Amino acid sequence: MRKPHIFADNPFNRGEVERRDEDWIAQQSVNPASKFLPFRNLNVLLTDDTPPELGWLPAEAVHPLPDNAEWIFLGLLEDAAHFAVDLSKDAAAAERTLDATGWRFEDCRTAGETMSGPNTGMLSQARAQLDWNLRHGFCAVCGHPTDKGRGGQVRLCSACGAQHFPRTDPVIITVVADTAGDRCLLGQSRGRLQRMRAYSALAGFMDQGEAIEEAVAREVMEEAGIRVKNVRYHSSQPWPFPSSLMIGCIAEADTTDINMDNEEMTDVKWFSRAEVLKALEGRSEELTVPGPIAIAHHLIKSWANGEMP
Repeated sequence: MRKPHIFADNPFNRGEVERRDEDWIAQQSVNPASKFLPFRNLNVLLTDDTPPELGWLPAEAVHPLPDNAEWIFLGLLEDAAHFAVDLSKDAAAAERTLDATGWRFEDCRTAGETMSGPNTGMLSQARAQLDWNLRHGFCAVCGHPTDKGRGGQVRLCSACGAQHFPRTDPVIITVVADTAGDRCLLGQSRGRLQRMRAYSALAGFMDQGEAIEEAVAREVMEEAGIRVKNVRYHSSQPWPFPSSLMIGCIAEADTTDINMDNEEMTDVKWFSRAEVLKALEGRSEELTVPGPIAIAHHLIKSWANGEMP
């Protein structure tokens, strides 16, 4: 089994049975043994350790919770209930937390680059689930305010009875190899990758009613004008910005002439294995690839090292 990606390897028992009991959740939220992970503006509290750890606090350190603080139940770990709490709307409470601990709020992407796998898995769930609750305070059917249920796994509308559940958006991300296996196809999309001057695996959201293999073929054709075959699954990565699942694949090119989509991409190129290996070592003057935080890095590395599934 492959080593889990950053933002995976979550050790929580998510408490499927326990979530059905709202009284139990309320009791655990004030249990001295329970732990809370504070957020502010979706930045997470980190300790001052080297490397930093998630800034879990005992329940007594965050209670009484501000009236406008959103909090959610994440799951159980070592028989203790774990929660995430948003302090964005109460600046005083956030500052008290910093003053009491001497710790800091950190961007979650930056935090993921410095912490171990299980920590990043817990962070991934906490950020994505908290963000979803913060953005779904109103019913998408009738517009009435919603209430939290199952510790934050559902939003309930008392007006029309609708139930709203968190969604995960599947994204395919693919390294395409030529038939000889000596080159791979990488692209530079408009936006963040362009600012970084990095080339990455081709990627895009899956459409409804679309299989993974179909999504790979469509995205590669749309972005690069290349027809592919022999699509193989590599691995997956939760990506909590805000709530995607990256589905990593490797495919074989059926055609090689590039016909790039100029509106979505700034460049698409074939790169030799030798150049990709140099880029992975930071020695290439022609190619920069994403860092290890991203599944794209590991897809590219897997192809370059001849580890295709």
